[in-house]
Amino acid sequence: MEHEKVIGIDLGATNVRAGLVGNSSIQHINANKIRSSGSVQDVLDDIYAVTDPLVGIDVKAIGIGVPGVVDTDEGIVYDVQYIPSWVEVPLKEKLQQRYQLPVFVNNDANCFALGEYHFGKGKGHKNMIGLTVGTGLGAGIIINRHLYSGPNCGAGEFGMVAYLDQVYEYYCSGQFFTNVHHLDGEVVFTLAQQGSPQALALYAEMGMHLGHAIKMIMYTYDPVLIVLGGSVRFAYAYFQAAMWQQIKTFAFTKSVTRLTIAVSELESSGILGAASLYYDAEKA
Repeated sequence: MEHEKVIGIDLGATNVRAGLVGNSSIQHINANKIRSSGSVQDVLDDIYAVTDPLVGIDVKAIGIGVPGVVDTDEGIVYDVQYIPSWVEVPLKEKLQQRYQLPVFVNNDANCFALGEYHFGKGKGHKNMIGLTVGTGLGAGIIINRHLYSGPNCGAGEFGMVAYLDQVYEYYCSGQFFTNVHHLDGEVVFTLAQQGSPQALALYAEMGMHLGHAIKMIMYTYDPVLIVLGGSVRFAYAYFQAAMWQQIKTFAFTKSVTRLTIAVSELESSGILGAASLYYDAEKA
């Protein structure tokens, strides 16, 4: 099925990227800045600008991932992060009217998980969790070879579960360095690359918290595969030991021995994941 041509669109806070996906690869990518502070129509026009050149006779559908809450049935997007005007946008309707193609809309974390399942470390697995560790902590859940979004697209919001005096996202993402130590995460990363003991200790502390988060995920979904995405994954070498130290305190030792945690190596995972919304729907 992955040989069918699908347009995948990755809408971010400052950029939009659209790719023509087919034969298990991205055949062409268009990218542009978006007018984040502009009107609803301004941002739609920015999306059209990168999508229009990709639409052709062989394209089967369009998938788009957005950093916000989505009514996946109606394709309505709510409260998109960093795009203030996008409070309630009937995105599916807008795109279908323009392109006369089936359109699938979901949030970016769910798209990440689907991209890994179809094209990355999740290939061949029946169940998996795609865990995005970046500015926040999000996740997509694959159950019995299908994405599970929940009726309100709220499944996998592990970062919002209560933890200590806050929520997991406060301690288990790039926010940790600012929230807890009032430091810039990029500066800490650079220092860790240089071997700074202080920076490495900070990553170990964050890894300990992330290990607690993963145990919570294990108790609720019992995964055998978790694929890490998001910007913090590039620092995996600095926090993996502390993370696994916590995971190994999980009550059921068999679950720990069967668990694999992999780091995403996909390029343009947002585009591949958005296109995979069509593949997931076709298998339903």
